[in-house]
Formats: sequence, structure tokens, C-alpha cells
Amino acid sequence: MKKFLVTYASVVLAFVYLPIFVLVVFSFNSSAISANWEGFTLDWYAKLFQNTYVISAAINSITIALTATVITTIIGTLCALALHKYRFKYRGVIEGIIYLPLLVPEILLGLSLLILFTQIQVSLSNLTVIIAHVTFSISYVVVILTARLKGAGPELEQAASDLGATPWKTFRYVTLPMMAPGIFAAALLTFTLSIDDFIISFFVAGPESTTLPLYIYGLVKKGVSPEINALSTILIVVIAGLMLLSEVIGSKGSNEEKGNSVIPF
Repeated sequence: MKKFLVTYASVVLAFVYLPIFVLVVFSFNSSAISANWEGFTLDWYAKLFQNTYVISAAINSITIALTATVITTIIGTLCALALHKYRFKYRGVIEGIIYLPLLVPEILLGLSLLILFTQIQVSLSNLTVIIAHVTFSISYVVVILTARLKGAGPELEQAASDLGATPWKTFRYVTLPMMAPGIFAAALLTFTLSIDDFIISFFVAGPESTTLPLYIYGLVKKGVSPEINALSTILIVVIAGLMLLSEVIGSKGSNEEKGNSVIPF
């Protein structure tokens, strides 16, 4: 049974990651035709950094991702705090609405946002892309921070109150430091989701708001080349690095929290 499970897991991982590995390898192919390997080269990466369209799309993606991350993290943190600390009427309904983007297929969410922007006569631009990214990212931030707050428990906050701390001091010296690793991890995840998004951006992006995934899609329609592989490889490395960093920070924060029970005032 153990050998079967190991074999099955290996096949699944190979099925998922083998195409990515092939893409990365062929990004170093000296041949202009991706199907034929002729030798190792870094020329395609050099050409990418000389391509003004790639640089423009990258800057646009980073600008949208950073803006969406800041807005989403602030709103998501406040929502998580409200859901954790207070009990109010229709709380379950509000939670369901917040978590709904996690369940709705991206193509439906993108189409519904496009219809909304069309009905209220908002021109498609970077602003509509940012609004769309904030819409589907808030759920992730709320889920991460709500789980962190539930895992931490109310003991430290209650101890701070018993020691005479005001609600603001309790939040500043206890709640916020306790949430900080989760907030940072959620922000990194939001940035990753934003910079990686294609489906929703495809619906709500305007002519002047091309992101890297949209630019790659435009290139693929003309045929796959090593330059596309190189651009995709860079994007994969960036996203994987951010996801790993988010996981490390979240895990580190949880471990530190278990061993830290000192009230900092």
C-alpha cells in the first residue's frame, strides 16, 4: 500500500511539474523553434530586458499588484478583526458574502465585474483591474487572519485588559504584533495572486492596462518561442519565491507565538 501511494503521488507530481520543467529548460534553448533543442544560451533573457513592451507590462503588473495588495490587506485586516471580536446580526450572511469569491469560478467573477463596469459606465483601465483584484483577494486575507486570530486565543488580550491597558493599547501592543506575521503573509499571497492573475484581468483590463500574463497570452497566439518560455520562467520563479516566503513567515509567526506569552507593557 505504501509503495502504491508513493508511486501514485510521484506520478501526480510529475504530471503537474514536468511541463513546467520542460518550459524552463527550453527557455535556455538557442533555437528559435521551441520543439528543437540546439544548445544552451541566455540570449532570450537578454532580449527580454531589452524589450520595452515586456518592461512596460512588468511595471504595470507590479503597480497594480502593489496597489491591490495595500488596499486588500487593510480592508481584509479590518474585516477579520470585526468578525473575530464582535457578534452581530447576520454575521453568518456577511461571512458567506466575504468567502463567496473563493467558491465562484474566476471566469464568472470576471464576467460579472465586466458587466458591472459596463452598466455603471466605467472605462476599463488599471483602476478596474485593481478593483477586480481587490474583490477576489479580500477573501484570502480574511481567511488567513481569522484563522490566526482564532488560533491565538483571547488570553493575551484579556491579560492586557486586566493589567489596565486601554482598548487602543491592547490592540497596539498585543493584537497587532500577534497579527503581524499573518498580515505580512496575507499581503505576500495577495501580491502573488494579483501579479499571477489572467482570467479576471482578461475581462476587466483596458487597452492601456496590459499585465504580464496578458502580454504572454498575446505572444502565445503568435506561436510559442523561447522568449515566451524565458518570460514565463521568470514569472514562475517570482511567484514561487513569494509563495514560499509567505509560507515561511506564516509558519515562523505561529511558532514564535506559541513560545511568547509576555505582555509588552
